[in-house]
Amino acid sequence: QVQLVESGGGLVQAGGSLRLSCVASGFSLHYYDIGWYRQAPGKEREGVACHVRRDGRTEYAESVKGRFTISRDNAKNEAWLQMDSLKAEDTAVYYCTADCSSMLQDYLETDSLDVWGQGTLVTVSS
Repeated sequence: QVQLVESGGGLVQAGGSLRLSCVASGFSLHYYDIGWYRQAPGKEREGVACHVRRDGRTEYAESVKGRFTISRDNAKNEAWLQMDSLKAEDTAVYYCTADCSSMLQDYLETDSLDVWGQGTLVTVSS
């Protein structure tokens, strides 16, 4: 069964840090881009960060640049999103996926897999 499972969310004060984890099963992350998205209450889902398979570059939304870091370990079939200097506006449900199509102008369909985790809630108190 193809699956992604996120963990690591929680309640944190503004200025704090959290590290989200995304573990894949049933397929290998090695062959795909990895994306982190979030959806805040009453808002549309937005792309936060992408790790591009074919060249290893990373892409970030302007709102998180310099504060969030995406990484992966293909041997462990796991990816992470390190979130520092958190702000109240970072409060959202965070999802990982093997698809960065909405974040990349040059994405490759062959590097994308439409599978999503169940999400993990991040709440930042001000």
